[in-house]
Amino acid sequence: MPELIAKTALQGQTAARGALTMREVDPGQISSVAVFPGQEKAVERGLEVVGLSFPAPNAVVEGKNGTRLVWTGRDQAFLIGSELSALEGAALTDQSGGWSCLSLTGQKAADVLMRLVPLDLRLARFPVGRAARSGLNHMNVVLIRTGDEAFEILVFRSMAHTAWHEIEAAMAGVQARG
Repeated sequence: MPELIAKTALQGQTAARGALTMREVDPGQISSVAVFPGQEKAVERGLEVVGLSFPAPNAVVEGKNGTRLVWTGRDQAFLIGSELSALEGAALTDQSGGWSCLSLTGQKAADVLMRLVPLDLRLARFPVGRAARSGLNHMNVVLIRTGDEAFEILVFRSMAHTAWHEIEAAMAGVQARG
């Protein structure tokens, strides 16, 4: 019987342009948390047990051991880096196999992404701990500011190669401008 080996979409690919580095990272388990109507308090109680709270719009809540709850829409969030078997008042859906995660770091990382998304990603407007669901050209993404000069980009696995190409081209453009 053949042995199946799980692989990420880009198999750990890395690209560097000057001070900019993009790499595929494995965020671990990703679960969608969709709050049922009127069940916000039940969800908050359930999340308190694991040291989290439901994020405000466009926010990220950090928990223990690198666990994060990332806002992805009204009454929706992604639980990243941890697994819950159940959460009263919400539907949990494993999304791990459907998303790829790219890390973009370095001076002018925001400039690179602002060529591709319709958001002001300067640090003063999009601080560390901020998240947004947006379009990266024609692809849906979840952007997370993880540091002063660092972002994570969650993109559908089927679009990972295209997102990689678009971001790499923007990196080259920003580097060429100096």
